[in-house]
Amino acid sequence: MEQLLVVTTGGTIDKVYFDDKSDYQVGEPQIGRILQELGVAFRFEVIPIIRKDSLHINSDDRELIRAAIAAQPARHVLVTHGTDSMVETAKVLASIPDKTIVLTGALNPARFRGSDAEFNIGTAVGAVQSLPPGVYIAMNGRIWDPAKVRKNVAANRFEANN
Repeated sequence: MEQLLVVTTGGTIDKVYFDDKSDYQVGEPQIGRILQELGVAFRFEVIPIIRKDSLHINSDDRELIRAAIAAQPARHVLVTHGTDSMVETAKVLASIPDKTIVLTGALNPARFRGSDAEFNIGTAVGAVQSLPPGVYIAMNGRIWDPAKVRKNVAANRFEANN
């Protein structure tokens, strides 16, 4: 892997809790800080595309994400994305040839103790380096084919869709 392109779209991984409003809002992308703190041994570039909860990502946003990734020369792409509509975005990105694209996110904000963010990012970094070109989802310690996975909202995890 010559360089990792990281595309951020918002989602829970980047959420910040505001006490005065008792509200969560999507904040600055956290992945660059996380990768630096972990001391990764590869170069990476972070490109924030949008900052939205994934329930608010629409088809125009997905096309913007697809076009931005397609326009970059990097062959290895990690996308941080909200979990609620990650599968839909992954399906749109499947039209991009000759790139390994892995989407990941978090069920709890990266700033929170006990967040799954670092684990999911680590899984995604391993996957993006070792998998053939295509689009994948890295969540809950597994690598998923976007056509064969769904988010189980009640259980708060990803699972095979039967």
